[in-house]
Amino acid sequence: MSAHPPPKHSRSASFAYITLAYVVAIAAAWLTVAYFPLENPLYTAFLADFVATCAVFAFSVAFSNSSFYDAYWSVIPPLIGAFFLTHATDATLSRQALCLGLCTLWGVRLTYNWAVGWTGLHHEDWRYVDIKAKTGALYWPASFAGIHMFPTVEVFLACLPMWPAMTSDAPLSWIDGVATVVTLGAIVIEAVADEQLRAFAKTKKPGELIQTGLWRYSRHPNYFGELSFWWGIFLFGYAASPADWTWTILGTAAITFMFFFISVPMMEKRQLEKKPHFAGVIASTSMLIPWFHRADAAPSPTE
Repeated sequence: MSAHPPPKHSRSASFAYITLAYVVAIAAAWLTVAYFPLENPLYTAFLADFVATCAVFAFSVAFSNSSFYDAYWSVIPPLIGAFFLTHATDATLSRQALCLGLCTLWGVRLTYNWAVGWTGLHHEDWRYVDIKAKTGALYWPASFAGIHMFPTVEVFLACLPMWPAMTSDAPLSWIDGVATVVTLGAIVIEAVADEQLRAFAKTKKPGELIQTGLWRYSRHPNYFGELSFWWGIFLFGYAASPADWTWTILGTAAITFMFFFISVPMMEKRQLEKKPHFAGVIASTSMLIPWFHRADAAPSPTE
């Protein structure tokens, strides 16, 4: 299979195709759960997740655009949590409501942010374009493994803490309080950072770099919010069943590793190639965790 440039579609038609893809994917996942249940509900959930990913991938191939997968990251976790909820018997209702409610709020907010910024199927993420250029005729196998399935596995693992959070009858503790503050705070931080970046993009001058608001204290405050969200979900699982932390932490740790050592370095390398003065932002501003701005190390954001 060779990759061709994405065909042009109107924005409204593009959203219609994306919606159809996710309706098909969710329906395929539901059929998997209903007719092919495995002995362990976690295995059933992963099988359904795998099938849904394959459905989205089929649309990516059909439309020659791997960005069909972009919204999957935020659409699927609340559904995984809801599936876990169906296996609860005498679990702690308040923890269920907090964890799944915040996960749903995060998913809706992040999906909305994607939709507002997405221009249509004529656009494809620059990282996918790079992979396409490097892999040539092997692009679609690379897309299936790296663009579609790898994040699916990673996010599924990060959702595992929701299993004890949805099914445990352990009473609420102070850890649930910390989890609530961390998770809600993460959603707010990510939302504020995204809105600040969107507002900046509308008025920025050529070559200008954002150095205001949360972006003055972190080069990627939106990513910091995203990471914090997953750590908050982990804390809900830890509060429900501390003994399970050795496997519920796997996905959160993997996402943390990805942001620190893959996603951010890749993005910043590209930024430096396009705007060499971004080196000044690197020198003056914390990478992810918000920290005091080092004004003495910062040149003008447009120099």
